[in-house]
Amino acid sequence: MSKTITRLFDSYSDAAAAVRELENIGVPNDDISIIANNVHGEHSNDHEGVNDHGDVTRGTSTGAVLGGAGGLLAGLGLLAIPGLGPIVAAGWLAATAVGAGIGAAGGAATGGIVGALKNAGHSEEDAHVYSEGVRRGGKLVSAKVADADVARAEAVLDRVSSVDITQRGASYRSSGWNGFDENAAAYTPEEIGRDREIHGLPRR
Repeated sequence: MSKTITRLFDSYSDAAAAVRELENIGVPNDDISIIANNVHGEHSNDHEGVNDHGDVTRGTSTGAVLGGAGGLLAGLGLLAIPGLGPIVAAGWLAATAVGAGIGAAGGAATGGIVGALKNAGHSEEDAHVYSEGVRRGGKLVSAKVADADVARAEAVLDRVSSVDITQRGASYRSSGWNGFDENAAAYTPEEIGRDREIHGLPRR
């Protein structure tokens, strides 16, 4: 048996560190996923991206651009998931959310991030907060871990600065948020900046 462990991060460097920590303790790449907001366009190169129509394009070197020398991070692709806007992602969770392989091109992804998280074993409330966190600029790391290794994997992830999703969800609700809506417009860079300031974070 296995359990899915997920953490939300406010910075890409923390999320990448979490992925590397999981790899270092032996969690297979196939069992790790990362989904990171890319509305500011930091993660791109001359060969790939999400075009002005929201279509997915993907090359082979996004991981190198992001500094992921090997491992899961070397396989990052650029795509769009409804409600999240442009993201970089790799792994089973993103593939489940889009209903196809990450390398598929030719149109905005279909599927749902909330459904993918619920199918992985998360409660509906947590799935909505995780999804909204990515929409608002966050980075999500999720891993399928054998029951015997859960405590060790959680200890590894807890060494990296992650978001307290109970507090973050309460903060979202205090401003009138009721749940993640994949039909809502993606946050703009300015909106993400304002939201980060609310949580005491730098605008980018």
